[in-house]
Amino acid sequence: MQRIYLDYAATAPVDPAVMRSMTPYFSKKFGNPGSLHAFGQEAIAAVDKARETIAKSIGAGFREVIFTGSATEANNLALRGIVKGVRVLGLGYRGWKKKTLYPIPYTLRPRIVISAVEHESVRGTAHDLEKEGVEVVGVPVDRNGILNLAALRASLNNRTVLVSVMYANNEIGTIQPIAEIVKIIKGFRVLGLGSRGYPLFHTDAAQAFQYLDCDVVKLGVDMLTLSAHKIYGPKGVGVLYIGDRVLGLGFSKNGKKSGLYPSPYTLAPSVTGGGQEFGLRSGTENVPGIVGFAEAARAAAAIRKKESARIRALREELWKGIKKICPDAEVNGIENSKLTLPSILNVYFPGRSAQELLMRLDIAGIAASAGPACSSRAAAPSHVVQALGHSKKRASESVRFSMGKHTTREEIHEAVRIIADATAP
Repeated sequence: MQRIYLDYAATAPVDPAVMRSMTPYFSKKFGNPGSLHAFGQEAIAAVDKARETIAKSIGAGFREVIFTGSATEANNLALRGIVKGVRVLGLGYRGWKKKTLYPIPYTLRPRIVISAVEHESVRGTAHDLEKEGVEVVGVPVDRNGILNLAALRASLNNRTVLVSVMYANNEIGTIQPIAEIVKIIKGFRVLGLGSRGYPLFHTDAAQAFQYLDCDVVKLGVDMLTLSAHKIYGPKGVGVLYIGDRVLGLGFSKNGKKSGLYPSPYTLAPSVTGGGQEFGLRSGTENVPGIVGFAEAARAAAAIRKKESARIRALREELWKGIKKICPDAEVNGIENSKLTLPSILNVYFPGRSAQELLMRLDIAGIAASAGPACSSRAAAPSHVVQALGHSKKRASESVRFSMGKHTTREEIHEAVRIIADATAP
């Protein structure tokens, strides 16, 4: 039996070119990047080159790219780091002059704002921070999964230190209006630190990078998360982009680089030790993984436009086929629009248990899912589908199909045939 993989949103196979780029760093070029001898210099050179490649792919600076052990860790660093940093700082700068230090209100009770459809690595981290006294506000979405911008605006107050909204959803594919979100946040930055004040803005772009422009300058984000294994790179490597404005290597008032200056922001590390990754993520660097991540990012950016069009056509073909065999099926999120990722199709099959349907599909040779792999074993109905205003029952009868660069039209046709058999009475 030839198996059909339709779970690319969970993970993707390592690309052969990525594997080739990584292989030497497992054995021949095995040095520790922290070592001063030739073996170590060879390793740190590879890490630096990879950092440059990834920075270029998102329009960032070399020092703004921080390697982590996963996208989950990157999201943790963004949320926990800002909250901890605010508490440590306790003081702000007015007019960027040290002599006017004053207590800032964020130390009283920091507030974090997230969307109702965030990945568990953001959602779970935010709610864990509640145990430490942080206030967490969840902003609702509409039936398509698009953030309620009026509710976002209303959620901001003078204690809000961070807003985190994912670029594109991992379960239903909906793309958020990042430009409008940034505009609202920038419009609110009038307290304490003027136009450079809190809240900061973070977006999880793990699912977005392969299909959407993730230029951080164009997006206007302060922090952005990426994942290697979503783009045909290795597992166990993530990136957190942290902008100059957060790092304290920003711009003078006239918009020109002015070198180092005291930053009113502090992002505290969540992993401490040897001070790797500019002191923000200690631990010996995963050199093979980092090298592979860079190659995967380079390759994904090169074929982004062409692959997006091809996969969107496959998504539409799959949906037409499902609708023909299951007329009562419905799409969770946006049915057919450029406001959704081309690779994800989340389908509600009325009266059919998702878990049972997934088992039938797996036996017949199709790999799909009911939601993110990190929480699938819990078998809980998708919180994302429920956030759209749907019932828990509908969430438990919904299946996510996600396609990738190895998906073919022939596989889609065969998948429709198998789905027809699996959904038959």
